[in-house]
Amino acid sequence: MPASKQKYVPTSGTYPKGFLATGIHVGVKPTNRQTPDLALLASENPCSGTAVFTKNKFQAAPVTLSRQVLERRSGEGIRAIIINSGCANAVTGKGGLDDASSMVRAVDACFQASPENTPPTQQGQASEPDPSSTLVMSTGVIGQRLPISKILAAIPTAYSGLSATHTSWLLAARAICTTDTFPKLLSRTFTLPSSPGTTYSLAGMTKGAGMIHPNMATLLGMLFTDAPIPAKTLQPLLTHAVDRSFNAISVDGDTSTNDTLAFLANGAAGGSPITSLTSEDGKAMTEIVTAFTQQLSQLVIRDGEGATKFVRVRVTNSPSFADAHKIASTIARSPLVKTALYGKDANWGRILCAVGYTEGLSPGAVVPEKTSVSFVPTDGSEVLKLLVRGEPESVDEKRAANILENEDLEILVDLGGGESGTGTEEASYWFCDFSHEYVTINGDYRT
Repeated sequence: MPASKQKYVPTSGTYPKGFLATGIHVGVKPTNRQTPDLALLASENPCSGTAVFTKNKFQAAPVTLSRQVLERRSGEGIRAIIINSGCANAVTGKGGLDDASSMVRAVDACFQASPENTPPTQQGQASEPDPSSTLVMSTGVIGQRLPISKILAAIPTAYSGLSATHTSWLLAARAICTTDTFPKLLSRTFTLPSSPGTTYSLAGMTKGAGMIHPNMATLLGMLFTDAPIPAKTLQPLLTHAVDRSFNAISVDGDTSTNDTLAFLANGAAGGSPITSLTSEDGKAMTEIVTAFTQQLSQLVIRDGEGATKFVRVRVTNSPSFADAHKIASTIARSPLVKTALYGKDANWGRILCAVGYTEGLSPGAVVPEKTSVSFVPTDGSEVLKLLVRGEPESVDEKRAANILENEDLEILVDLGGGESGTGTEEASYWFCDFSHEYVTINGDYRT
C-alpha cells in the first residue's frame, strides 16, 4: 500500500449490532498466493435488504441472481452477502449462473434456513422451496469462469470465521479488492429524532479503482445499519443517496458489468421502524446515508488507477438537478479535461467544450453569455476566475499552475440560472485525472 494512502484506512470502527464479517484467502486467481479474496458479511437475524445494479446490458451472473433473490423475498429475510474478487463471473453463460447459484446455496446451507425466514405462501399457490437469503457479488476479469470448487470448499471456513471485530471487517474490505491500493471501509454512529437516547451504527465498504463510471439504477459496495428500516423504505433511501454519490463519480467513464451496491438493515438497535422518508426520522436518515455514501464513494476516486488528482466539479444555478448532473458527468469523463489536469494545464476551454456538448439537457439550460468557470483552491485561498458570464478572464498562469500542483481541486461551473435566470439547482461529481500509469495498469491487466 502506498504510504500516501495509509491515512484512508481506519484503525478502528463502530459497527452495527448483529452484523458479522470476515475475509479469507481462496486463490481465485492462480497468482494470488495469500491475499484474502473471499468475503462474507452476515446478519445474526434476518434483515431487510435492497440494492441498485449496473445498467450495462451485459450484466454479470451475480447481478442477475442477486436481483432475483431480492425480488423473490420482497427485500425481507436477507441474511448474508458473499463476494469474491479475482474473477467477475461476467459473460460466462449458463455455467456462470450455476456457479453464482451454488455460492448462494452454500452460504444458505451454513445458516440452515429456518421456516420463519420463508415468506408466506400466497393464497392459491403451491408451496415452494425456501428462496435464498444470500446475495452474491463478484469482481475481477470478465469472461472467465470461477474456480467454483475452491470457493465452495472455502465457504464453511468463512462462515466459521465470522466476527464483529474491526479486524474482521477490514479483512472483508481487503478481500473484495482487485487493483485497489487500499481497502475502503467506513463506519459511524448516529441518532434519530424519535429516539435520541439510542445510538445507531452505519458501516460500509466498497471497492474500485478502474472501470468506474457507475450507472446503477467492476464497482461493488455494501452498506449495513442496525436501524429499523423495512425494504420498502430502504429502496428509495438508497436510490436518493446513490444518485448523489456512487452515481456521481468517474475514474475512466467505463460502466462495469458488475456494479452493485447493496444495503442491509437488521433493526438490532431497536426503535420505531422508519416507514416514510418524509417523516422526521426519514429525513434525518436520508441526510445521514447520503453524506455517508458520498464519503465512501470518494475513496474510490482517491484510489483511481494511476490518479494524481482528486477533483470535484460543481455545477450551480442550473434550471434542474438533472441538467446540472448531466453537465458535471460530461466534464468528469472528458479525456481532454482529465489529461489537462494531469499535465497541470489550466485549459478551461476543454471544460467549457464539455459543457457545450452535454447531451439531453432541457431547452435553455446552458446560455453561453451567462456561463462562468472558476478553479476553487482547497486551501481556502481566493477563487481563480477563468470565464465570467461568457467573457474570458486574464488568467494568472503561474497561480493556476500552483493551484494545479495540489492533489485536490474544485472546478466551479455557474450556469447563471439558465435562460430564465431563475435556476438554483446544483449537482457535484467527483473524478480523477488520466495519467501514464493508468495506461500502464490497464495495458497489462490480464497478464
